[in-house]
Amino acid sequence: MQLLIVHRDPEMGEALVQMVKSYTRHHCQLVDSDKAAMDWAGRHQDCDLLLVQLEAAGVDGLVLGSSLSEIFPALQVLFFPNYTTTERRLEVAHTKVFPEPVEGDNLLSAIERAGNAPPNSPDLFQVADILQMCCLSHRDGALQLVKESKSGLIFLRNGRIVQAETTTERGRDALVEILNWKLVEFAYEGSVRPPVETVDVDWPEILMDPLGARKKEDPLESHPRLA
Repeated sequence: MQLLIVHRDPEMGEALVQMVKSYTRHHCQLVDSDKAAMDWAGRHQDCDLLLVQLEAAGVDGLVLGSSLSEIFPALQVLFFPNYTTTERRLEVAHTKVFPEPVEGDNLLSAIERAGNAPPNSPDLFQVADILQMCCLSHRDGALQLVKESKSGLIFLRNGRIVQAETTTERGRDALVEILNWKLVEFAYEGSVRPPVETVDVDWPEILMDPLGARKKEDPLESHPRLA
């Protein structure tokens, strides 16, 4: 499997390369910017796994992941966000997001899962993994999430979830529906703004207990009515 690591910090980047070379048999290259990654892609026929900073000088992991996926359709992506492990609010099993200090065993496990995926498998993320990453990174814009034939949008403002839409639902009901999809493909667009903002709950609360958060917003719905 061919890996590409994109990291602005040369010391951290080299440490990641050495870990991959020491504990796996995969091929691994390191570059320090989106431009260098695109130049690398122009000279290579294969890239199976991208390990990229979410954001740094000259690096936008979401944009780069999307661009490289057009060149390498079977690409899988792992992210290194700017927040630390202690800031993480939710532990996600089989995460694809690795704040510093990077937990080496978990990262190596994620690399092996990518290597064992069937050919041309979609790059699937857990909804909670994506939302926690974007919320803790204070992102604006919209996430498009796709689960087989279903699709939805989640709108963010400075890391807060402010609106959600699916084909059948709007607002918090749409958010609960999307959270129940579990594994999704996703795309991000930073310039999109929601038509309205109807969701006003703390993201950790709704990610950990989506139904409970919905009942808290609608207390009349939390108890059955008596005839």
